[in-house]
Amino acid sequence: MKRLTVIYLLLFTAICNIGFGQKKANLTPTKAQEIKTVGIIKNLSDSVLLDVVQKQTFRYFWDYGHPVSGLARERSNNAFETSTDVVTTGGSGFGIMGIITATNRKWITHDEAVDRMLKIVNFLWKADAFHGAFPHWLDGTTGKVIRFGRKDDGADLVETAYLFQGLLCARQYFSANTPKETDLRNKINWMWDDIEWSWFTREGREALYWHWSPNNGWAMNFPIHGFNECLITYVLAASGDRYPVTADVYHRGWAQSNFFNNGKTFYGFKLPLGFDYGGPLFFSQYSFLGLNPKGLKDRYADYWEQNTNHTLINHAYCVDNPKHFKGYGENCWGLTASDIKDGYTASSPTNDVGVIAPTAALSAFPYTPQFSMKALRHFYYDLGDKIWGEYGFVDAFNEGQNWYAKSYLAIDQGPIIVMIENYRSGLLWKLFMSCPEVQRGLKKLDFQYSL
Repeated sequence: MKRLTVIYLLLFTAICNIGFGQKKANLTPTKAQEIKTVGIIKNLSDSVLLDVVQKQTFRYFWDYGHPVSGLARERSNNAFETSTDVVTTGGSGFGIMGIITATNRKWITHDEAVDRMLKIVNFLWKADAFHGAFPHWLDGTTGKVIRFGRKDDGADLVETAYLFQGLLCARQYFSANTPKETDLRNKINWMWDDIEWSWFTREGREALYWHWSPNNGWAMNFPIHGFNECLITYVLAASGDRYPVTADVYHRGWAQSNFFNNGKTFYGFKLPLGFDYGGPLFFSQYSFLGLNPKGLKDRYADYWEQNTNHTLINHAYCVDNPKHFKGYGENCWGLTASDIKDGYTASSPTNDVGVIAPTAALSAFPYTPQFSMKALRHFYYDLGDKIWGEYGFVDAFNEGQNWYAKSYLAIDQGPIIVMIENYRSGLLWKLFMSCPEVQRGLKKLDFQYSL
């Protein structure tokens, strides 16, 4: 229950209370036996510590990936009564980018990665989709939709965009002229071509709509307006080959809301777009796992400035700590959507409940590397006995309540791996921005960008 705008999140805080039967997880280790749980290792260099954190976090998607589909399970616990068969499409897109990272760093073999990717793609090829778009949740065994809310039982366009952000990177990375990799690329291309982006303008309206259901139609009635985590949805919709949207849908839909333009200064940093103080940090992370904000500009913003200043404001707020929460400071910061002691919320400077989520600061490495490294060392060395485990750092913690989550969430673990990698090598940015469709879509929307 992440990756939603703050407004959507507040409107639907209870939608995950669905009675799925709990099933026993299959945690059989894969062949990549070198990826093992590790304890705290003292005196690591920055580079080695980044290796340790990326590798350990990757285990969520590799060892804990669904045994039938290979997709990412929604979470590691049964909160909101989600069974271990509930897989998340958006989180799986992030996990696919993690698989690419692990392959490139040789934590798994190339052949292992190709086989896992084929398992994922062959499963998706047969799974439920609606006008080419996938639902938020699937049953990882059957491929049938699992409803995310009472009327959210069909297409989720934003989750589909996150999934294809990963799949397009995989298509670019697994480029060998072999039967397996050719089959992999072909199926990704066929599914990509089948997404009816224009359908989600709801009969030609000048905005994309988040959901459509064969049972409930447009009942969710949620047009996607910015600025938030959904920019990638508009970029990909403009990039479609068979069913693209026009530039007007971007300029008159995405760029039209009472929380799009900002221009104010917070803690000395100008924020071009978005909510006051920037909102939760996933706004500057989810769309930019593949979409490279360096040099990315349109008529509304310089997205490197937007994302960096958003992060700096979030950091400065935690250092200022106006609510005097225990633990906040220079080395302990980062407000985003995460589990909290009794539920889930989208934390931000305007919705601060005392919870720090490690993914917030760690997925900000490209924007604030020094501040992110300080946070990483604090999380690992000072709090590691409470928040470091088999899949990396747990989802969140509240030192004032002496509460430390036991859970891991796909949507939060994935960006840690990917954004650290983009900071270190730019790998996923290079792959995604190399897609000719994406380049055409960006030009259509009048973006300037760097390769």
